[in-house]
Amino acid sequence: MGHPQPFRIILTMHIHPGREQEFEQTWLRIGDGVTNHPANLGQWLIRSEDEASTYVIISDWVDEAQFREFEQSPGHLEHRKILHPLRASGSMVTGTVLAHLPGAAAT
Repeated sequence: MGHPQPFRIILTMHIHPGREQEFEQTWLRIGDGVTNHPANLGQWLIRSEDEASTYVIISDWVDEAQFREFEQSPGHLEHRKILHPLRASGSMVTGTVLAHLPGAAAT
């Protein structure tokens, strides 16, 4: 039997116009608070090319239970407090990765 599929978090964040660079620098500065968690498999910061001041953050976790534990941790709550003034709005979608089909360029 293979490894269990990761639990994926997809955040969409709309940043106050003019604060994008500050957001990117802040996200990079505090990002190890997520990636240093033993259940985190990695995270990605994506700047939208279609919607101004919009970012997508993807993070993968070993499982939902450990992500939910992290989500309530004092460290994560502190990170949210740091990023909150930069954010105009945001939303979160969660799910389990069912399949990954690598593209031709990945091999």
